[in-house]
Amino acid sequence: MSEYTKAIKTLEFHKIREMLRDIAPTDGARSLAMEIEPSHEVYTVRRMLLSTSDAKRLIDEKGMPPFGDIKDIRDSIERAVKGASLNTVELIRIAEVLASARRLQEYIDSNKRFETILDEAFYLLSPNKALEDRIRKVIITADMIADDASPELSDIRRKIRNTNNKIKETLSKYTGGQYAKYLQENIVTQRDGRYVVPVKIEYKNEIKGLVHDTSASGATLFIEPMAVVESNNTLRELESAEKHEIERILAILSSECANNSQEIMANYDNITDLALYFTMGKLSVNMDGCMPTINEDGEYNLIKAKHPLLDPKKAVAINVAVGGKYDTLVVTGPNTGGKTVTLKTLGLFAIMLQCGLHVPCDPQSTACVFDKVLCDIGDEQSIEQSLSTFSAHMVNTVEIIKQAGKGSLVLFDELGAGTDPVEGAALAVSILEKIREKGALCAATTHYAELKVYALDTEGVCNASCEFDIETLRPTYRLITGTPGKSNAFAISRKLGLPEDIIDRAGSYVASDNKRFEIVIEKLEATRIEMERERDKARSLKNEYENFKRNAEKKMRARLEESEKQIEKAEAKAQAMIASARASSDFVFRELEKVKKQRDSERLAEGLEEARANIRKRLRDADDKANPVIDRANEGYKLPRKLKKGDLVRIVNIDREGIVAEEPKGDGNISVRIGQMITKTKEKNLMLVGDGAISVTTKDNKKVTTGSFAKTVSSSFKPELDLRGMNGEDAWYMVDKYLDDALLSGVKIVTLIHGKGTGKLKAALKPLLKKDRRISTFREGMYGEGDGGVTIVELK
Repeated sequence: MSEYTKAIKTLEFHKIREMLRDIAPTDGARSLAMEIEPSHEVYTVRRMLLSTSDAKRLIDEKGMPPFGDIKDIRDSIERAVKGASLNTVELIRIAEVLASARRLQEYIDSNKRFETILDEAFYLLSPNKALEDRIRKVIITADMIADDASPELSDIRRKIRNTNNKIKETLSKYTGGQYAKYLQENIVTQRDGRYVVPVKIEYKNEIKGLVHDTSASGATLFIEPMAVVESNNTLRELESAEKHEIERILAILSSECANNSQEIMANYDNITDLALYFTMGKLSVNMDGCMPTINEDGEYNLIKAKHPLLDPKKAVAINVAVGGKYDTLVVTGPNTGGKTVTLKTLGLFAIMLQCGLHVPCDPQSTACVFDKVLCDIGDEQSIEQSLSTFSAHMVNTVEIIKQAGKGSLVLFDELGAGTDPVEGAALAVSILEKIREKGALCAATTHYAELKVYALDTEGVCNASCEFDIETLRPTYRLITGTPGKSNAFAISRKLGLPEDIIDRAGSYVASDNKRFEIVIEKLEATRIEMERERDKARSLKNEYENFKRNAEKKMRARLEESEKQIEKAEAKAQAMIASARASSDFVFRELEKVKKQRDSERLAEGLEEARANIRKRLRDADDKANPVIDRANEGYKLPRKLKKGDLVRIVNIDREGIVAEEPKGDGNISVRIGQMITKTKEKNLMLVGDGAISVTTKDNKKVTTGSFAKTVSSSFKPELDLRGMNGEDAWYMVDKYLDDALLSGVKIVTLIHGKGTGKLKAALKPLLKKDRRISTFREGMYGEGDGGVTIVELK
């Protein structure tokens, strides 16, 4: 029994274990999930939490690793080592472990962009592709062995097929020949593994053979004709030989597994450990958890913490701390106001963190590692042991005082309750002082005013209260640290309609000291509310300013990057133009030199004409290099008329407007002026702007303007869309736009990558794909396409 056993039960940590078990991918991880225990070593806790963080990071980056359906193989390997022959199911499970080890190494190596603490476990995996392939080749399914598992098995099965055919051919003479009238039905059947024919009882002497069975009515005898007795005997012998050969093959595979037992078991253990950490990472994703800073200074400060067993949509985040400036926290407030939840949050978070689990709180939170978590929460009265509520609490308290010490976290719910208020309050103060003397951190809930005063007067002890809205008579569940809770009994009674004279008379019975104390608390509460309003206003203004600053800086960076890109392009083009001009001039000089040499020859005129032609060709080539014609299809759009010089056009591939600089020559190439620059492009890459320009209509009847069409249709369209890591709504938004792009690009078959994971994303997309009119059919991916991790969509 560990130091945390009672706390695990009281704080309902077993429910966290069950949440882990339900999402674990392997049998081994499910077993470990139900057995995880807190560690009290700081190094171990940090390492486990970092492992969970890295697993969560990898899930966000690549999705859940492909663990496969890994079953517990420990008993099977142990039997194989002892010389036992494993059955087909056991061997398939071993092959799956080897396959999982191989897939996991491929997973960590693919697109590796950062190191993780889990890398060591990944690289300790030892895939054995040869053994995996041998098992897969021999065993097709749990009850089917491949014919080519061995030459002997192949030969035996060939003989079995031939013998079967021979028997059926012989018996066909009985079902379709002169003996057909003696048969109850013209069929061949089997009894005790031997081929027989159903003969009418009155003709039993007409067909010579062995009787194997009689029908229930007695009207039919199942006779094995003498003509097939020998063949049936041969068939039985072959079937026996087949069975022995299969046993021999399985024994050989079992022996190979035994020879590689250490490697296989190391793979299984590593896969199980990895599966557990990725399960923890997945739980962190599900509950929006994080890893707080782990300190060794004894400070425990939770910011915006939500109890993980409450509905996250309804749970109110609280800020609660103990340690540092104060070692004891006294929490007051109305019943059902959240006091007990506060204690359970403190205790459960401590246990979860020390098991390596993330907790739902702000990452700026800090936590320390406790040697013990001791708690007395809830009504533990026992009729069998004759213990009242007070006695049951006191039994627990006595045990807690014995065990508490430096490094312990102590939680008391309604300390000192269940007895005379005066004596109960005195006991509560004395118990808190004893716990403080032992050096433990402590949080306690109470209704006693004496404990509020004790917290105000004692250094190292802090008040906290659960807020209550008098107007609605409902708790807000917010925890206010530093302020004791005010008694709201009179206010609540007045709101509920209790006569005013009764309330006034009750007020006269309250001691003057208690009245003054309540008035002080009321003033403190009013001051706190006003300060919180001002703080929230200041925080809102600060956030507004930071958002504005962040957006402005983002725009400035984007414009600067765009400017730098344009400068780089301009510089590159200038360099190309200079190089082209230099090459052209060199060529011209060479041609002139050749003409100069031919000046006195008879071929002068011919040489000049050839030089001119060469120079013109060279200049055209240089111009094409400096102003390349970009061929980019402008599908779905046709020019309403022929272009002419001066037309305003849009160049689709760069989404820029320009003016036709020259009259088109009819060769499909157009010169367009953009600012001071002239570029060449294909005519089909241009759209007419202004007079005669038309819009394009997509499959869902959306009008796309010339400007946005250029951005929509691109030759760089990819036939697959990665949706991993998105929720259903965001994924469908991306799919909707992507299908439009596919239609405009002329692509008919696309692949949606959603991953396997929990299957929620795939399930969310399926009904939407069914209803979409653009889609002809869709199906799950097959082997080699991505299996169940992708959906193949065919467009109309």
